[in-house]
Amino acid sequence: MISFARRSDCHIILFMDNKMLTVFILLSALATCMSAQRQCAPAEIAIGRCRTPAEKRVECKDLVLGYCQDVPYSYTTFPNIVGHRTRQDLEMGAEYLLLSVIHGLLNGECSPDIRLLGCSVLAPRCQDDRLMKPCRSSCEMVKKSCVHAFEAIEMAWPYFLDCDRFFVGEEEGCYDPLSELREKQEVALANISDGGLSTVLQFTYHSNSQMFSILKKTAAKCPHISRTYSIGRSVEGKDLLVIEFSTNPGQHDLLEPEMKFIGNMHGNEVLGRQLLIYLVQYLCSEYMLGNERIQTIINTTRIHILPSMNPDGYEIAASEGHEYNGWTSGRANAQNIDLNRNFPDLTFIFYNRRRFRHFRSDHIPIPDSYWLNKVIAPETYAIMKWIRSIPFVISASMHGGELVISYPFDFSRHPDEEKMFSPTPDEQIFRQLARIYADAHATMSNNDTERCGASFANKGGITNGAQWYSFAGGMSDFNYLHSNCYEITVELGCDKFPSEVELYPEWLRNKEALLSFMESVHRGIKGIVKDEHGNGIKGATISIKGLRHDITTAEDGDYWRLLNPGVHIVTAAASGYSKVTKRINLPRNTQLGRVDFVLKKVPREPSLDYFNIPELDNYERFDPFNQFEQYSQRELGENGEERTEKPWWWAYFSQLGISAPTWLLRNY
Repeated sequence: MISFARRSDCHIILFMDNKMLTVFILLSALATCMSAQRQCAPAEIAIGRCRTPAEKRVECKDLVLGYCQDVPYSYTTFPNIVGHRTRQDLEMGAEYLLLSVIHGLLNGECSPDIRLLGCSVLAPRCQDDRLMKPCRSSCEMVKKSCVHAFEAIEMAWPYFLDCDRFFVGEEEGCYDPLSELREKQEVALANISDGGLSTVLQFTYHSNSQMFSILKKTAAKCPHISRTYSIGRSVEGKDLLVIEFSTNPGQHDLLEPEMKFIGNMHGNEVLGRQLLIYLVQYLCSEYMLGNERIQTIINTTRIHILPSMNPDGYEIAASEGHEYNGWTSGRANAQNIDLNRNFPDLTFIFYNRRRFRHFRSDHIPIPDSYWLNKVIAPETYAIMKWIRSIPFVISASMHGGELVISYPFDFSRHPDEEKMFSPTPDEQIFRQLARIYADAHATMSNNDTERCGASFANKGGITNGAQWYSFAGGMSDFNYLHSNCYEITVELGCDKFPSEVELYPEWLRNKEALLSFMESVHRGIKGIVKDEHGNGIKGATISIKGLRHDITTAEDGDYWRLLNPGVHIVTAAASGYSKVTKRINLPRNTQLGRVDFVLKKVPREPSLDYFNIPELDNYERFDPFNQFEQYSQRELGENGEERTEKPWWWAYFSQLGISAPTWLLRNY
């Protein structure tokens, strides 16, 4: 009877009735073991141990690859780690071509890190006639920092940078291909007092891919307080990418108000887009540096920032540049739709229904005629779904062409009057929001400021929208009449596409205003509406006596109601519960008060006048005819996989006659 113990190094101890076998049998069994684990040379079998690939004798050659000349070694060998047999094979491959163009594809981001990491695999280090593999930890660090840059251009992480497949651990004798680069970076960071936490803002215009990269890089830098997410796609398939800041990214925290910034609704009005890109980086770096004001804002508020609502229009405007851009080039989306005229005209419904005694001016449903008779842009559709899915309290949409804050209503209460003061029930609240931004802006409220041909200086830099000029289908009116959100329109200046030298001064003029507006969400009252068992009541209404506009509670029963200081009569009500009314006093020195309600379950007869209002009970109907299924479902291939058009960078590889690098395509 034979028994043996096999070890990882192929040493074998054999026993047969407690007698040692012959040397011949021992060597035969040992050779069998070794060949089962790896192919071993006869000399290696004789010593009872195979060399690892890194220990095998190879021929070291001078490293003469043009794009790998700055690696921290001078010799390489072939075949390389991924199987290229010769230098010529490598230079004709898509892998090496990628390294030659990666700087341009990623707009300089993660350069030269990606290139050096790739060279360590394609032209591996050769030392003492042995191939040396790069460290897995180096690969993982670069991937964590740079994978977002590939995602921004819809490129998959290159297969030859697979950290588990082509890199090894330190216990296996690896080396760091980025060692010299890190030493140089450490010397540079040693001269920075904050240890490199700060972000240097580049006051230049950013392409769509650069913008996506900045958002994702920022989220990677501050993952504990930020994340990116897409709310949809433009006509041409570009992500409408949002970055969120909060202490619990991705989740709504009870009683924490939510607000949003939207830029670049009109593609040729670009300053707001740039300011929001700067704001994103500023919030991340200042939070990390311990700026108490920024930390307070993010710790108490959930902030959503969409720098570009119209990335397709921006590309048209940017292709002409600021010197040649016309007043309207790139304003509309790729369907030639003005997005700020494309929302449901709920203001017209509001004006027509005012005769109903119990008619609500909030949460007005979208009429079916809108879905049937209107060409609705995918960007508009995405924003509407976004507004309905998150309990936003305030919002600012960034525009250009004037220097003024405009607030609802934007549509005149008289159809024949193009310039008619048309206030909402919350006129004083909107005026206060507008004042906060205008007064914090460096020049907007100054009487002597040039006003681009209009005259808003004597109004302190704010105006009612319809009194300026009337239009239907605007986003701000939709926010107010369909949700709890109060949105203002920020016109940032006369020039819709200012030169780059103006970007830094404009950041300085607007930075304080942006921060002050975020802080203004903490005004009025907030609280929770619960039942007798302590459960939050979703959809309860919060009414203020004298203000014919209610807001509703969120999923867990929490609410936020903007109010100016003073005495207010507040009522909470919900279907099937008793009403509860409280009298509150909001002092001038107290910006935010807490008012909770507990409602008792009781039978409640509905008001016939209330429920006879047409379409009032249709609020939950959204896209009832599935008009926009095409924007939520992608084309599928024969095997159920997603089919997508080749990205713009595919031409770099497809026209050179090399094997198509399908490994760079996502979802391939």
